Amino acid sequence: MSLTLCNVHFTKRPEKVIYISNALMNNFQLSGKKTVHVRLGKQRINVHLKPLKKSGKHIYLSSSVRNAIQIPNPGNILIKGVEGDEVQLGPLIGILSDGPTSASQPFGSRTGFVKQLLKQGNQDSYTFGFTPKDIDWGNERVYGYFLNSSGGFSRKYVPLPDVVYNRLPSRRSDFSQSTNQLRDRFERKNIPFFNWSFFNKSDIYRLLENDQTVNSYVPESHMNPSMEKIKEMLDRHQFVYYKPSAGSLGQGIFRLTYLPKKGYYARFRKPGGNVLLRFTSFKKLATMLQARLGSRTKDYVVQQGIRLIEIDGCPIDFRFHMHKNGNNEWVVVGIGAKKAGKGSITTHIKNGGSLMTPEHALSKTFGDRAQEILQKSKNTAIKLAEAIEFHHKHLLGEIGFDLGIDQEAQVWMFEANAKPGRSIFRHPSLRTEGKASVEHILAHCMYLSKFRKKESS
Repeated sequence: MSLTLCNVHFTKRPEKVIYISNALMNNFQLSGKKTVHVRLGKQRINVHLKPLKKSGKHIYLSSSVRNAIQIPNPGNILIKGVEGDEVQLGPLIGILSDGPTSASQPFGSRTGFVKQLLKQGNQDSYTFGFTPKDIDWGNERVYGYFLNSSGGFSRKYVPLPDVVYNRLPSRRSDFSQSTNQLRDRFERKNIPFFNWSFFNKSDIYRLLENDQTVNSYVPESHMNPSMEKIKEMLDRHQFVYYKPSAGSLGQGIFRLTYLPKKGYYARFRKPGGNVLLRFTSFKKLATMLQARLGSRTKDYVVQQGIRLIEIDGCPIDFRFHMHKNGNNEWVVVGIGAKKAGKGSITTHIKNGGSLMTPEHALSKTFGDRAQEILQKSKNTAIKLAEAIEFHHKHLLGEIGFDLGIDQEAQVWMFEANAKPGRSIFRHPSLRTEGKASVEHILAHCMYLSKFRKKESS
């Protein structure tokens, strides 16, 4: 296989013919051939081939060829030589999302992020955004959103993509019957689809609990615990977190504490702010939980509390943003240290938390050991990502970990997110990492679509 960057031009000639410059003819060993197959995504056409005396790497496509396989734009694009008489343009990278839409914001609040991906991807590929309703399965086409020269969107029909990056925004849409069918259809057509869906906390704990390489990093956790199990864990650990298995943004979490001479405490957040309640017996605490949650308790997890490092009396945890790179390896791309707000049980920014760099947070708590502990944490995050991928049955290319570090420098994994938020990249010191995150997503799309850059252009 040969891969190189070329300049695609359109002509108005009606014949099914392409013109290829001498450099490309030699590159793909096409000299002397009269016909060639041209492919974009899943669409393929047999065309007449004519050499072109022009320096550089150029390909000219007639209008009939362009329309037959629906090539969206001229310009720089990768071209791959496949065994036999076939050349493939692309890759076609599809960014799947949705949301409350408008003409200028077709992907709701994620429109800005989709634009970043399209701007970066269009340097050497055909990258577009789409929603589930934009797919025409019968004709194997997508009515995609392409970025135009003015920074807005242009709609164009293209073949089904070579790879799909899934950023559907909600658990409701991600686990709907229609989305399950959509994923299955892409899988049956051998189109790589990542990330498959949101994680469920209990599923991740279950995946890792028997894995000897990483289970020491996961606090003791029990799915759908009885009130007796919660009391037993409070007796042993003094405090626990009781949280929804499918929750996000810290919603619905209770921090439960037992102080033998004082009683039981429940701290949680409600719309008016943070709440702290005291109970003289566990029975009264359990009655409150059951009254507030009702049947939802069956979807909850109880997790051992960890005494995290603190700054100004406020706990600190860390968001590790992980990506697969162009070589299919897990790497740490960005780390944000999150400091809990006063009285808050979580470090979420929306709940009053603040963001700082990991170097700042660790140097405040560990001094000269900060760099050593940061490297240890990175190594742990990579081990955890590799373990989840090993046990998970679908493609993963991105994970966000919420990790904690206790006062003995032990690293703990509290949560893993398949579609992590990007709020850490708003910090002035993490904007470079935000750009690198976008680059890694597209590099992994190149890997999955088998458009790996091995040659210079």
